[in-house]
Amino acid sequence: MTPQLSIHLRAFSPDSVVDWTSLLDQARAADEAGIDRVAVSDHVVFGERLEEYGRPEVGGMPGGKQPTGPDGSWLEPLTTLSFIAARTQRVRVATSILLAALRRPAVLAKTAATLDVLSGGRLDLGVGVGWQREEYEAAGLDFERRGALLDSSLRVCQTLWRESSAAYDDGTLAFDRIHQMPKPLQAGGVPIWVSGTVNGPMIRRLAEFGSGWIPWGLDAQNLGEAIPRVRAGLEALGRDPGDVGVVGSIMVPVTDGEPHLAAVTEQVPTLRAAGVTDFRAVIAVPTSHMHALDVLGQLVEAFRSAI
Repeated sequence: MTPQLSIHLRAFSPDSVVDWTSLLDQARAADEAGIDRVAVSDHVVFGERLEEYGRPEVGGMPGGKQPTGPDGSWLEPLTTLSFIAARTQRVRVATSILLAALRRPAVLAKTAATLDVLSGGRLDLGVGVGWQREEYEAAGLDFERRGALLDSSLRVCQTLWRESSAAYDDGTLAFDRIHQMPKPLQAGGVPIWVSGTVNGPMIRRLAEFGSGWIPWGLDAQNLGEAIPRVRAGLEALGRDPGDVGVVGSIMVPVTDGEPHLAAVTEQVPTLRAAGVTDFRAVIAVPTSHMHALDVLGQLVEAFRSAI
């Protein structure tokens, strides 16, 4: 796979009232500078037990802390990406991650296909199960079944994307001779990137649905050990690991508005040797369009040189 450079856009804020103009300016700058992919994250609602985010046993990040309180603002990601896609030309738009099971599967399939068509085939759907029980409760869903719910949602999406007259039955949801148009522009449907730690359910999900893996938790911090385990698991299930992309983070400090580009040249070769294909720069993107364009242009140039 051709190595790609991506960034995460902050479609959230600790404040309840926000001017989101800079989000669009950053997305336009990424498009113009040559960034390959921009990603946004997802929360539908919040409960008040945000310390759960630091508990890996429920899907959180060890030692992690939510970037906002329960009354922070979080834009809905597919709506946000539709807005970004309308104002950009070439950059891919992605969720990282979408709590896909919180959406009704047929509606999610329709929404994603619509965005893919209108963006010219630029959507990537990064999905995961999440960590917050309250989001599932607010949607009337069983948090303990979140993995099975996600699998069902992805099967429905891919069935509707790929079949002209679709049929599905998993014992709880069934339909027959269902038509949904338009189909996504991308062959086989919108690419699905599966997020999670290295475990049996995640590897099975990745093998069945995934175009790529978004590492999570301690595995994201130790890709040199985690990627071989994922590759072995995929091979055991008959999936070619060479067809599956991998996200890896590049930490790029910014001081006085200038990026430390040495961090790129230092980190990219090691991550590439480990098997990373999507290099996600963790960088404070300036809020003004011209400053963001300058910083991201430097980042792209350093990345292309490093690979």
